Amino acid sequence: QVQLVESGGGLVQAGGSLRLSCAASGSIFSINAMGWFRRAPGKQRELVAAIASGGSTNYADSAKGRFTISRNNAKNTVYLQMNSLKPEDTAVYYCNLRYLRAGGDDYWGQGTQVTVSS
Repeated sequence: QVQLVESGGGLVQAGGSLRLSCAASGSIFSINAMGWFRRAPGKQRELVAAIASGGSTNYADSAKGRFTISRNNAKNTVYLQMNSLKPEDTAVYYCNLRYLRAGGDDYWGQGTQVTVSS
């Protein structure tokens, strides 16, 4: 059983920074991608950023230049450094782990609230 535990959300003023962390535990297939999605009130869940176990990254246009995703493969942990936060970044942020293989399994964290005040 794979579990994802997120931390680091909170309330911050516009222009501030937050760092999200997500630790995966359990029996984990090593070839995977870990990422962050978010769901704002009244909107669909969207990808923020993802990073594969080999290091390649993918960012939403809204995150480019402000957010940085990184990971520690030895600790099965992914981080999202968010700088220059805007009120429109307010959302519940979800950690995701996806196995990069046919029929790849998909795991989700419980979500962490990020609120950016103007």
